Amino acid sequence: MNYETQVLGDSTIIMDGDDRRRSRKKLIIGAGVAVALVAAAVAISMRGGGDTAAAPAPGAVAPVVTVTSPGQSTVARTVSATGSLAARVDMPVGVVGEGGMVTRVLVQPGDWVRAGQTLATIERSVQSEQVRSLAAQVEVARADAKLAQAQLDRAKALVGRGFISAADIDQRTATRDQAEARVRVAQAQLAEQRARTGRLDIKAPAAGLVLTRSVEPGQIVQAGSGVLFRMAKDGEMEMQAQVAEGDLATLRPGNSATVTPIGSDTQVAGRVWQVSPVVDPQTRQGIARIAVPYNRAIRPGGFASATITSGSGSAPLLPESAVQSDPKGSFVYIVNGKNQVERRDVSVGQVSDAGVAITGGITGTEKIVTSAGAFLTPGQKVRPELAKGR
Repeated sequence: MNYETQVLGDSTIIMDGDDRRRSRKKLIIGAGVAVALVAAAVAISMRGGGDTAAAPAPGAVAPVVTVTSPGQSTVARTVSATGSLAARVDMPVGVVGEGGMVTRVLVQPGDWVRAGQTLATIERSVQSEQVRSLAAQVEVARADAKLAQAQLDRAKALVGRGFISAADIDQRTATRDQAEARVRVAQAQLAEQRARTGRLDIKAPAAGLVLTRSVEPGQIVQAGSGVLFRMAKDGEMEMQAQVAEGDLATLRPGNSATVTPIGSDTQVAGRVWQVSPVVDPQTRQGIARIAVPYNRAIRPGGFASATITSGSGSAPLLPESAVQSDPKGSFVYIVNGKNQVERRDVSVGQVSDAGVAITGGITGTEKIVTSAGAFLTPGQKVRPELAKGR
């Protein structure tokens, strides 16, 4: 018979083989029960945590949300565009006469000039001498005409006495007429030369603003030398707005517009004066020309953006906080008859200081959540509160 001796403290316990087997069995069973209890506790903990997160807290109250029923408002339909700035009537100024050496340049870019004002002068010493020569010839012709007239008058006084025949009178009359004609020819030649000399001055063809200058004193210029000055007639400018084909069809001459030069906060009121009759087949865009008055911020050759008012219509007008967006597009939250939140996809139109125009998706009679939409979920129960002033 096998025995096992175990010492516990000061006592000695003697166990036979059966006792040893029973003791081992109890240890195995106890360990199994402990493992099962731990597993059950873990499972209950995990299941219980999920249920707590999903279930509403006891006594929870539906949140209060502000809603509005915007109805229909009159909303201006606008078209946004970009384009370049230019003079509405760009006047290139060059040499009109025979040209020569420039002696003086009298204006600078940015100067205002009147019609006919001299912009630059050209050396004219030779032309001045020609004018004096022709003026002298006029005096000679006048003297000849005066002498012819005197001879005719004396002849007429003698014809009654029989000293001068009628044929002599006719001859002297013709001589007098020829002399007077030579006076007129000399006067015309003098006027022509004076006009040629006057054309040496480079003058403004109309009143306006000088934009560029490409001539200096001492420069030799002549017909074909190119543009020496560029002017904007009356200082009027325009924006050549590039407009999409679909928007171009809604524009008409007379539509109001607001032009904002790039890099400037200045807004200049203008008006469409011409809508392009053609569309570029490559870009599918046309040009709307917007006339604007003179403003220092408007510089030809620059770039600008424009907002063109093409008409008006009726649409619900919402605050920007009411309109949400995600990859699916723009949407709003409405509160239905059961005070539950519903998502409603909408089409957004013009955005202005007054709000966001909604062109589709709602009629304006719904209860639309104006704020806190980002914290709501479809189907959530809420307590709607009408916005003040609605």
